[in-house]
Amino acid sequence: MTLPEVQNAIAEKKICVLIPTYNNEKTLKRVIDGVLDYTENIIVVNDGSTDSTKEILSQYPQINIISLPENRGKGNGLKIGFRKAKESGYNYTITIDSDGQHYPDDIPVFVEALLNEKEDVLLIGNRNMSQDGIPKKSSFGNRFSNFWFWFETGIKLEDTQSGYRLYPLHRIPKKYFTPKFEFEIEIIVRTAWRHVHVKNVPIKVLYDPAERVSHFRPFKDFTRISILNTILVTITLLYIIPRNFVNNFKKKSFKRFIKEDVLESDGTNRTKAFSIALGVFIGLSPFWGFQTLLVISLAVLFKLNKVLAFVASNVSLPPFIPFIIAASLFLGAPFVSGNSDIFSQELNFDLVKNNLLQYVIGSMILASTASVISGIATFLFLNRVSPEIS
Repeated sequence: MTLPEVQNAIAEKKICVLIPTYNNEKTLKRVIDGVLDYTENIIVVNDGSTDSTKEILSQYPQINIISLPENRGKGNGLKIGFRKAKESGYNYTITIDSDGQHYPDDIPVFVEALLNEKEDVLLIGNRNMSQDGIPKKSSFGNRFSNFWFWFETGIKLEDTQSGYRLYPLHRIPKKYFTPKFEFEIEIIVRTAWRHVHVKNVPIKVLYDPAERVSHFRPFKDFTRISILNTILVTITLLYIIPRNFVNNFKKKSFKRFIKEDVLESDGTNRTKAFSIALGVFIGLSPFWGFQTLLVISLAVLFKLNKVLAFVASNVSLPPFIPFIIAASLFLGAPFVSGNSDIFSQELNFDLVKNNLLQYVIGSMILASTASVISGIATFLFLNRVSPEIS
């Protein structure tokens, strides 16, 4: 794109550039001057800087400056900047770090990628993390973040930690839980959960130790990020995956579901059969309250089909629970001493509590047997209707 084309697109799409800054006096002016080549739609959030940042910003009366009295973290600065951008009528904002690692002349990359999208998209700059000068801790942290982002959203990205991004302001969440570096993880995961497309675009990156000032605190911030990912993974397993499955299932007929999610889903017939077997085993096993967490975790661990495993685990839907309890108690009776005449009593959870060992043994027998039968039946069925070519 030519410079005039980029400038026109920024105006038409109502894009602004947000620069959060904290004690980056060596690089701040260069970053602002570079952005001004493309637009004056700039919001700078001075997050309580104690160096000469205030004096530098005083040279730019044409841009919007928000000065905070004390440093409260990058996430807090971004939240304030997003709020100001929306109040100012912008639809999108490009965030660029003020430490000099990002090149303002990559702004056209984001603008062009946005123009090529038919729907709203969140764009993240993809840095070349293998180039010389990239700290090893940054490369490791990025791989770590990429894995958990994939686990939490199902989206594979090469770079999830770059602060050079384009956000669709009206599709991101309104409230957040994190104020510091981990905020940039929270916002992309929760935006992806809103069915907004998240993708990488290629950008350049510069790590100059003579200029760059990093405020990342390895132990404290990595701990905060780990706690956040634990929370996000739990929400993913207990709510997001079941929600998405139910929503997708509602949109499809049963025939279409079998065709697309079973016959044409990823994996061999053997993998699909093992996925069904795993789901049935967990669904019938005595892990009430943790079945979804277990089935998805194990499906990921063993690289099975998560959708099929989750569907099969719903063999323990409420209408079937009395029959499952009765069968489990019946199968467990020969292995324990005492009163085994459970059918003369009311089938409820008090009965399970009073005959817990009998129930656990029986449910494991039931789960194992049903798992083997369902797995074999699924494999034979799939080989019959969709034989694999060897």
